[in-house]
Amino acid sequence: MDWCRYRFRSIWLLAAPPDAVYAVLERGEEYPRWWPQVREVVPADDGTGTARFRSLLPYELVVTAEALRRDPAAGVLEVGMSGDLDGWARWTLTAQGAGTRALYEQEVEVRSPLMRVLGIPGRPLFRANHALMMRGGRRGLAAHLRASPPPV
Repeated sequence: MDWCRYRFRSIWLLAAPPDAVYAVLERGEEYPRWWPQVREVVPADDGTGTARFRSLLPYELVVTAEALRRDPAAGVLEVGMSGDLDGWARWTLTAQGAGTRALYEQEVEVRSPLMRVLGIPGRPLFRANHALMMRGGRRGLAAHLRASPPPV
C-alpha cells in the first residue's frame, strides 16, 4: 500500500435541483463564501486557479486546479490537481426527488513534504480531517442553497 495515496468518496443529499447545485459548484472562486475550510481560491484564467484549504489539523494545503470536464447536461465537474496534492476530483450530480444527489470522488497522492513524512502514523488523522472538511462543505453548500434559492 502506498501510504501517500488517498481515494475519497462522499455523497451529499441536497434540497435543490441539480442545475442550481451545478451553478454553485462550477464557480470555484466562490467556494470560500460557503465552504469554511476552503480559505482562498485565486483564478488564473477561466479553467485554472489556485486553492488554499485547511480543516481541523494545523496545516494548509495549496493546489492548482485545472478544469478537465465541465458537462452541465451530465452534471459532471472534474478538475486535475497539482501542488501539495496531485490527482483529480470530480462532482457527479443526479436528480433525487426534488433535490440532488451530489457524488464527490477524489484520488490524490500527497506531495506535501510534511504529510509524506507523517504518511503512516498520520493517515487516520488525515482521513478524519478530510471527513470533517467534507462535512463542513456539505453544511455550507446546503445553507448557501437555502439562502439563494433558484428562480422559479
